Amino acid sequence: MNYQVLARKWRPHNFTEVVGQEHVVKSLTNALQHNRLHHAYLFTGTRGVGKTTIARILAKAINCENLQEFNPCGVCRVCRDLDEGRFLDLIEVDAASRTKVEDTRDLLDNAQYAPNQGRYKVYLIDEVHMLSGHSFNALLKTLEEPPPHVKFLLATTDPHKIPVTVLSRCLQFNLKRLLPGQIFTQMSFILQQEQIESEPAALKSLSRAADGSMRDGLSLLDQAIVFGNGKVTAQDVNAMLGTVAQQPVEDILTALANGDASAILDKISETADLIPDFSDVLQQILKVLHRIALVQQIPTAIDHDFDGDMIASLASLFTPEDVQLYYQIGLVGQKDLDLAPDPRSGFEMLMLRMLTFRPLAIQAAPIKPAQVRQIGIQSEALSVNRSAVTIQQPAHEAETSAPESVAAKSDNNWIDMIAAMRINGLTRELAHNCVLESIDDSVCTLILDPGHKQLRSTRTEENLQKALQAYRGKPVKLVINTKTITSDTPAVQLIKEREDKQQAAVDAIHADSNVQALKEHFDARIMPGTIEPV
Repeated sequence: MNYQVLARKWRPHNFTEVVGQEHVVKSLTNALQHNRLHHAYLFTGTRGVGKTTIARILAKAINCENLQEFNPCGVCRVCRDLDEGRFLDLIEVDAASRTKVEDTRDLLDNAQYAPNQGRYKVYLIDEVHMLSGHSFNALLKTLEEPPPHVKFLLATTDPHKIPVTVLSRCLQFNLKRLLPGQIFTQMSFILQQEQIESEPAALKSLSRAADGSMRDGLSLLDQAIVFGNGKVTAQDVNAMLGTVAQQPVEDILTALANGDASAILDKISETADLIPDFSDVLQQILKVLHRIALVQQIPTAIDHDFDGDMIASLASLFTPEDVQLYYQIGLVGQKDLDLAPDPRSGFEMLMLRMLTFRPLAIQAAPIKPAQVRQIGIQSEALSVNRSAVTIQQPAHEAETSAPESVAAKSDNNWIDMIAAMRINGLTRELAHNCVLESIDDSVCTLILDPGHKQLRSTRTEENLQKALQAYRGKPVKLVINTKTITSDTPAVQLIKEREDKQQAAVDAIHADSNVQALKEHFDARIMPGTIEPV
């Protein structure tokens, strides 16, 4: 028996079966419902998203003898003939193989004659952008004023190569690339109907590799079924695709969040034994970091994420600042993989660079500025040191400059409590943007400004309540009210504290006698942005 590939066997036969192109299906069914059919349609989009399929369904629908809710019935004579390729009034042409003007003229010579079987004679021209300029000119007049019984359905992957004169005569529909989730759902349905065992992780890998094309995805699925001897497993799919699985990427990012260089290098070693394509590993890390950044800014975005559980777990381990830094280092470091002695060493240096330049965590608890000392500049050093000098302020001045709001501690000081609870990620951001209204052994009431209500989610509130209960040692219930806050939140206090420290450091530099001597004798100047508190 001849085997039929999945992409052909499961090609949609009506509008209901089309996946992911609702905007096109809705327009076409409404046109059928109100009998407002255009004489020329142009379907554009990347390969494998359904251009030719939708064109065939439309050709079937406008000739069907018994439409079912504006879907072709599939059982009438026209539908059966069209499905079997015996419908004479559907003239399907591959423009890539018939580019000459003579071919186009021969094609249009019969347009004036009435259809043989159906109501309309349909010309379906695939990859229409491949026609020559003379062929387009020959098509123009018929395309503008076709006989009433003729419909043109054009499909192309490159609409920019089609003359504007042709585009203006067509009703154009742009088909979207399919999301991995849509391809995953269709694959799961097909395998269930085919009674083939599969693992969700394997189908997710295939859905990503399809790159928005349903046909490519089903072709890969066919290949995976053969490769796995009738089963679709994650191990077989990763070996077939030559890509690294999602789990090593998650493990590497978890180790990065924990600052564990040894775990990162161990996982890189394991990955090198399996798939030595570190460029692909880096691409996946960048994709995951991108989705983490989205979820941290818009928590509701996780509801539509393809790997929601993994993204939620990692988002709680990283601060937004870390994610942005790691993404930029990874993005810039892509070119270094080709310049490195070998891809593995380049990737290891990239990950170690992320660890090395990792920002210091901001401590929420009040910290006294470190005791500082004046830097003695010897007279012989004056002749060579012409750069800006960072000077720390004296200890007694630092102590007096600490804000009273931070220096004062009490059992119910919300900043102290946040530091003691050791929370991180979105949970810490939520706590930092709240003020403590009241707390006792049963209820803790916080106030959240409406401008930061996007930080609230079931996960962050549960994490904060658990941390509170562990800190108080009692089953404290957390209540968060959203209303305007008049006092400073811990986040605002930390910003003010950093600004005060920065200003104190700047003042100390400008007042330092050694710096003034450098300015006077060597015409030195302090570079803006080079002064930092220590």
